[in-house]
Amino acid sequence: MTRRGPRGTTRPPSRRDSRRPADRRVPPQAPPHPTELFTQRLLLVLSGHRPPHWFARHAADQAYDDLLWLVARRPLGTGGLRPTIHRIGHFEPSTGTYEVFARITSGPRLHALAFRLHLSHDDRWRVTAVELDGRPPRESG
Repeated sequence: MTRRGPRGTTRPPSRRDSRRPADRRVPPQAPPHPTELFTQRLLLVLSGHRPPHWFARHAADQAYDDLLWLVARRPLGTGGLRPTIHRIGHFEPSTGTYEVFARITSGPRLHALAFRLHLSHDDRWRVTAVELDGRPPRESG
């Protein structure tokens, strides 16, 4: 049996108004865009928080070798500070392809990350190229 408040209502006895409480449910969030998801994944690998082989299934063509080259130099893993993403942008040159650019900070330094995402024939996104700080991998210097 439901307990009744003042005047036979079901509202709590301390409540004096007749309005119903606001709906406080959080609306479901949309899944992240592939450009955001892959920027976060690349950042985890480039900062040393995930091993490179964790990303291997998300890379195609020469991109995995480029990533290994970048990780070996640890450009984002210095000083123990966790890098943060400041801005992500992308350009869609054709359907199923994104050219992504992101600004990353690691301590006082600002880095530029660029990569290409391609939707493969099995409907999975793959990184096909990756650069950090405007330098292509394996460039001397």
